[in-house]
This record gives sequence, C-alpha cells and structure tokens, in this order.
Amino acid sequence: MCCPLLPQNWSCSLIVASLLGAFGSSFLYGYNLSVVNAPTPYIKAFYNETWERRRGYPIDPDTLTLLWSVTVSIFAIGGLVGTFMVKPMGKLCGRKCTLLVNNIFAITAALLMACSLQAGAFEMLIVGRFVMGVDGGIALSALPMYLSEISPKEIRGSLGQVTAIFICIGVFTGQLLGLPELLGKESTWPYLFGAIAIPALVQLVSLPFLPESPRYLLCEKHDQAAAEKAFRTFLGKEDVSREVEEALAEGRMQRNIHLVSALELLRTPFVRWQVITVVVTMACYQLCGLNAIWFYTNSIFGKAGISPERIPYITLSTGGIETLAAVLSGLVIERLGRRPLLIGGFGLMTIFFGILTVTLTLQDHAPWIPYLSIVCILAIIASFCSGPGGIPFVLTGEFFQQSQRPAAFIIAGTVNWLSNFAVGLLFPFIQKSLGTYCFLVFAAICSAGALYLYFVLPETKNRTHTEISQAFAKRNKAFPPAEKTDSAVTDDKATNRPKAEASSTLDNYIKSGII
Repeated sequence: MCCPLLPQNWSCSLIVASLLGAFGSSFLYGYNLSVVNAPTPYIKAFYNETWERRRGYPIDPDTLTLLWSVTVSIFAIGGLVGTFMVKPMGKLCGRKCTLLVNNIFAITAALLMACSLQAGAFEMLIVGRFVMGVDGGIALSALPMYLSEISPKEIRGSLGQVTAIFICIGVFTGQLLGLPELLGKESTWPYLFGAIAIPALVQLVSLPFLPESPRYLLCEKHDQAAAEKAFRTFLGKEDVSREVEEALAEGRMQRNIHLVSALELLRTPFVRWQVITVVVTMACYQLCGLNAIWFYTNSIFGKAGISPERIPYITLSTGGIETLAAVLSGLVIERLGRRPLLIGGFGLMTIFFGILTVTLTLQDHAPWIPYLSIVCILAIIASFCSGPGGIPFVLTGEFFQQSQRPAAFIIAGTVNWLSNFAVGLLFPFIQKSLGTYCFLVFAAICSAGALYLYFVLPETKNRTHTEISQAFAKRNKAFPPAEKTDSAVTDDKATNRPKAEASSTLDNYIKSGII
C-alpha cells in the first residue's frame, strides 16, 4: 500500500522492510563497535579474577592485554567468516530468509556474552564476539543486497543509506547504554551484551510478514507470480509491468547461467573497473582513520578542560553527529548523486585531518586550541558519515547484475573486514611511532581515495545496471553482454528485421556461452 503522506516511490511496505531489516542487521553491527568501550575496565577485572581463581595467581599484564586485543579484534575475524557464508545462504534461502537465519547468530552471541560473568568463563565472551562478528559479516552483505533489489532505481541511493544510518544509530545506542547511570556499571555490564537479542528477536518475528526480494524470486527462483506480488507490495501500485520487464530482461541474460564465484568475477573483463572501484572504496571506508579518532577523543576532551566524569556524556555528541550526517546524506543523495558525496566526504576528511594534526601538535600553546581540535573531530565524523560511511555499500549493489551480486559482496566484505582487522592490529604501532602525525597517514589515504573516485567513478543515480555497465565499458575495454544484445536489437530495427530474430540473437549468445 502506498501512503499519500509519503513522497513518490516510497511505499509503507518499502519503509517498513528497510527499517526492520536494518534494525536487526546494521544496527547491531554499529552497536557492537561501541558497546565494548564503556565496560572495558570491568571486563579486564573479570578476566583477572577468573584467571586468579583458576591458577592461583594474578594474570600477567601482557597476557591481559593480549586477551583483550583478541576479544576486540576477533569480531573482525568473525565478520570475514560471515562474508563467505553469504553466497551459499543467499542462494539457498534468499535475501530475506538469510537475514532471518542470521538472527540465530545474534541471539546465540547475546546469550554467550551475557552469561559469561555468571558462568565465570571469559572464553564465552570471546566466542560470543566471534559469533557476533559472523552475524555482522552476513548482515553487511545481505542487507544492502536486499535493499538494492527491492527499491526502485529513483530512490535506490536513499534506501541504501538506511544501512549507514542504522550503523550510526547503533554506535550511538551503544554509547548511550554504556553510561554509568544505565548499564555501564560493574554489576550490569553483561546486560549491555544481552540487549543484542532484542533487535534480533524483533526482526525475527516481524520480517516474515514482508515479501522476499522480487528480483531474487524472478531471476533465481523463476516465480513470476510471486515476484509480481512482491513488486506490488514494495512499490505500492498495481501496474508493475515496467519493473517486471526490466527484471525479466536481466533474467533472460542469465538463463542457464550459474551464480558467479568471486574468482570468476575477478577474471571477468567487463566488470574489472567496477571490482577495483568497490575494493578501493571499501578499503578507504575502513582505512580512512575514523577508528583513530575514537582513540584520541577522550584525551582531546580532557585537554579542553572537560572533567573525566563528563567526558562520556560529551562523547555522545560524536554519535549524535554521526547519525545526523548519515540521515542528511540519505535525504540528499538522490539530488546530489553518489560522486559528490563520496569525493567531497574524503576531500573534507583530508583537510580536517591536516588541521587536526596541527592543532594536536600545538595544543599546549594556547587554551583555545584544544577546542579547535574538538571541532575538527566532529567535522571529520560528519564528513565520513555524509558519504564514505554508507555509499560503498550502495555502489556494490548497483555495479553488478543479479548473478554477480553475491560474489561482489563477498569481495567487498572481505576487503572491509581485512581492513578493519589491519587497522585494529597496526594502529597502536603507527600511533606509537608517529604520535599525532599519524593522522597524516589517514589524510594521504583519504586524498588518494578522493582522487581515484574523481577520475574513475561515474555517477550512478537513476541509472539501470546496463547504463552503469556502459559507463564503465570504455575503461574496461570490454562491453558487457547486455550491451551487445542491445546493439543487436538496434541493428534489427535499423534493417527492419522482425523482433523474433533479435530474440534468436539473444538465445545464440546464451547457447554459445558468451554471457
């Protein structure tokens, strides 16, 4: 049903599907990024007590640091495992059912982590973080895929930004619940992890009432009646012939074609630069230095004269800025396009990282300089969330056709989680070696990403997959099969040949294995 109060192309079902999908998926990813910060001293104390009870002597500080590093970083390893599970799960269950099955991982992880203190087993917390990483790896691939396939191309970018918006809301919620007045106390920190089960349960009981991806139903299950019904539900209109025809055209190109593997996609010449662009944007997404910002936030706030008791509340402003910038990006993405938001976001981050390096170096020279550092931190966060924080997921869904999309998200997810792990592993050493100058490394990464995107990335808003492929064709020096077919049809019209021959040409391409 289409609500008269909503803008054109937005239906109630589409909004509900995106909100429920994101609440049980990307929200949990964001929540788990920030939820470990507040209870850190209590968890370390729990590790020490457990170790001493078992062995009779306190834990060595280096061992404690190692255990805590494993607890934090194993989330990324789980995410990598989850990424490789998306393709078989998506093929077997579909997009929606993959999200539903994924809730089992979230609920299992919540139970393990919430019960670890009572059971006196810190291993349960570490295993729970790994399982939660698996949930995040699946969610960050399956959710953008689902949103990309249920949305009209006119609002594909805005709907895709829901993923980023809920990551930011999750981060903010983790910060909020971690306050001492709420769950950030020694006696209640396990409930911070137990709360993970709530969004998972909400999605588990509500998402089944919404349809599966219509493109999945049409192109992979060949169920046209169910696909038409799903299109009507999501688009809020009875006449869905244009959307069905577009999906059928893509489906005809994939007839008798199996889902492409990640290795096959890497070897496919007519998507070479699409793959490179996804790899670059995903690498910059993680390596742009936002994690480094969190490392310095407390010390910068302290230098500005904010008392340690108030710092957690001031830190909430960073989560609020994240959410605000992500929402604003979702509102303007279909007007401004993907290119300006991505290039502008990385460009502004480069500038503010440069200024932040200067202010941190000179922060003892004047009392107002630390306040300028705070402004730079908030500006970097806003710049990231305005484009680089969500658009990489949108592009991955837009660049590739149905049979290639799961493999594309495997590649994107692998780069995402490996980069995440690399940052967690290497940043302490970079910071120790370079001090405040470490931000120049991130400024260089952001500027390189902005330059690459300026010269390579075409605008994709309001474009079909075929049009996006054609935009890359010259750089790839190889034309996609769809374009060859279109050219054949055009030639037929020019020579007044009947349409049946065009159809025959398509069949010949398929039989000869060109597609």
